[in-house]
Amino acid sequence: MPQNPYLNVLVTAALTVVFIVASSYGLGYIARFIAKLSGASPKKQENTFAGYFFAAPWIVGFLIFVVVPLGFSLYWSFTNYRIASGEPTTWVGIQNYQTILFEDDGFRASLINTLYLTVIGLPLQIGVALFLAVLLNQKMQGERVFRMAFYLPVILGFNTAVLLCWRLMLNTGTGIINQIIRSLSTAFPPFNWLNRAVIYIQEVSAAFFLGLNTGKYNLLLKVLEAGFPAENRVPLWVQSPLWTKMSVVLLMVWGCGAMMLIFLAGLNNIPKELHEAAEVDGATPWQRFWKISFPLLTPYIFYNLVVGMIGALQIFEPIFVLYRDNQPIVSSTISMVYYLWQKSFSHFEIGYGSAISWIVLVIILIVTVIQFRLQDRWVTYDIY
Repeated sequence: MPQNPYLNVLVTAALTVVFIVASSYGLGYIARFIAKLSGASPKKQENTFAGYFFAAPWIVGFLIFVVVPLGFSLYWSFTNYRIASGEPTTWVGIQNYQTILFEDDGFRASLINTLYLTVIGLPLQIGVALFLAVLLNQKMQGERVFRMAFYLPVILGFNTAVLLCWRLMLNTGTGIINQIIRSLSTAFPPFNWLNRAVIYIQEVSAAFFLGLNTGKYNLLLKVLEAGFPAENRVPLWVQSPLWTKMSVVLLMVWGCGAMMLIFLAGLNNIPKELHEAAEVDGATPWQRFWKISFPLLTPYIFYNLVVGMIGALQIFEPIFVLYRDNQPIVSSTISMVYYLWQKSFSHFEIGYGSAISWIVLVIILIVTVIQFRLQDRWVTYDIY
C-alpha cells in the first residue's frame, strides 16, 4: 500500500468498489447457474441473475459483517481468548457461561440495573409518548412545530455531543435542570412538597435495587433513617449512586419521539365515527379515550413495547458517556451491554465478552417470545 494517507484512502475505496462489483457478478452467476440446473427458462435465468446481482451488496455485506462475526463470537464464547495475554487460545467449553450465570457478581449487578431501566424507564417512556401523541392529535395552531420539537431528540440521538450537554445540564450545582427545580420550589410551595416526595420515593427505590446488587441494604436503611428530604434538596443526577439510573431513565423519556409518532399514526387511524357516536351518547373525553382509543391503540402499544424492551435491554451510550470517567458510581448504573463492552474492550477478555453477548441475545429472545405469546390476552386487532 502507498505511504501517502490520501492514496491509501483512494486505493482502499477503489478496491472496495472492485470487490462489490466482482461479488455481485459472482453471486449473480451462481444464482443463474442454480436456476439453470433446476430447469428454469432462459428468461427466468436472466431475471434471477439480475435480482441477485442488485441484491448482492446487501447479501455479501450481511454475510461479512453479521454472519461471520456471529460465528466467530459463538466460537470464542467457548474459549479463553484474551487479546493482550499472549497466551494461546484454548477451548474451555461452557465454563464462561457457568462463571457469568453463577459466579460473576458484576454481571448480576448489570442485570439488575438493566432490569431497573426496563421496568421503570420503559413504562415512563411509553406513557409520556402516548400523552404527547394525544396532545398533538388535537387540532391547534403550530401543531407541526410541536411535532418537530418532540421528534428532534430522535434525530439528535444519543451521540456524544448531546450526552455531554446533558451531563452539564444534570450537574447538581450549576445544571439548568436543578436551577429550574429550585426556582419552581421557591415560587410554588406545593411543587416543593411534590419534588421532595419524588426525591424520597426515588432514593428509597434506588437504594433497594442497589441492595439487590450487593446483597446488603445498609444504604436503604440510611435513606429510611434520614427521613423526608429537606426543603432545599434537589436531585443529585450524576453525583449520587441513588440517582444515576434515574438520569438514564430521564434520557430514555427525552428520546420518546419515535414512539410518539407511532401513537400519533394510530390515533389518526381510529375511525372518527366511533368517537362521534360515543359523544352523542354522552361519553366524556376520558371515557372516549379509555373505551375507544386505548383498546384500538393496543397494537401500537405492543409494537412500542417490543421495540422499547429490546432497546432498554441494550442501552449503552448514555451510561458510557455520563459515567465512564466517574468510577465510584459507575457500578450503580452499569448495564449488561456496558459490562459486555468493559470485559471485551477494556479488559480484552474476548471469549468472556462473547459469552456475555450470547447471554444478552438469549435474554432478549426469551422476553420477545413471551411478549408475543401474551399479546392475544390484551392486544385488539378487531378493527383492523
